[in-house]
Amino acid sequence: MMNWKDCLNYLKSSTNLTVKIIFLLLTFYTTSYSQNTENNISNETTSDTVFVMSKSPWGAVARSAVIPGWGQFYNESYWKIPVIWGTAAWFVYNWVDNNNLYNDYKSLYQSSESEYYRRLRNFYRDQRDKFTIYLGLLYLLNLVDAYVDAHLFDFNVNENMGRNDFQINLRIKLN
Repeated sequence: MMNWKDCLNYLKSSTNLTVKIIFLLLTFYTTSYSQNTENNISNETTSDTVFVMSKSPWGAVARSAVIPGWGQFYNESYWKIPVIWGTAAWFVYNWVDNNNLYNDYKSLYQSSESEYYRRLRNFYRDQRDKFTIYLGLLYLLNLVDAYVDAHLFDFNVNENMGRNDFQINLRIKLN
């Protein structure tokens, strides 16, 4: 069975790794964004209207990186929060259960050297490791969902767009 010090060390190392990855991603994003804006200044054409997004995609990602589900709350996708937390809780429960069984069969194998206990020890270790991967994938999916949902927040899917008449759009481009 895993003691509290091991759990805290594992959480500390995973938190440090997460913070480093987020910092690295934000650094690359700001560098590429500043280069793109410098290059696009000369290519811009003036228009009467400017679209301003009401939600920041990277703000949603940063929120979800700190607390999974916070980016979904920011994007007003409230129904996704219990899905994320419930799935994460289920993965953590299975990870703890498989870790306990792994430790039990590890001690049984060490005391008896039985092939049966060795196979069970390896099985539960593999199961525990799979749930670690599932937790990591859920965390990444949470970040991607927050980013995409913030981008699509202002997207309008109404058919008539405020009009009750039939429309045909035709665009002719002459050089």
